[in-house]
Amino acid sequence: MSGVEMTLEPRVRVPLIQRPAALAAALAGRLLATASPARLRKLLQLAARGATPATAEQALRARRAVVAVSIACAGPRCLQRSIATALLCRLRGTWPQWCTGVVTEPFAAHAWVAVDGQPIGEDPDMVKHFHIVMSVDS
Repeated sequence: MSGVEMTLEPRVRVPLIQRPAALAAALAGRLLATASPARLRKLLQLAARGATPATAEQALRARRAVVAVSIACAGPRCLQRSIATALLCRLRGTWPQWCTGVVTEPFAAHAWVAVDGQPIGEDPDMVKHFHIVMSVDS
């Protein structure tokens, strides 16, 4: 990559028994990230139905797992990472708040998961500047 620096999030080891679920969530996140916003919201609302709210620890564990098994999720693909994190939580019976937001000066978009309004695995000082445009709660 000439002139572009890509940083990866720190990756932790995930127990072998947990990797298939994390890989499946990362793949599903990749597929769902291509959906239109309206369709994505409907699919995530369907997935969230009946789940109990995730704790910060559960959401962080899911986020770390998808980052560990997917370079795309460890890199700049926040939409895929956030969807995968939420879906992995759902596989475990819980659901975090899934959010997308924008800032306008300069324009940027971001996606993340939160618990009790607190972003999980994100720099809270950075995320607080984003205006939430779509959110899916449990």
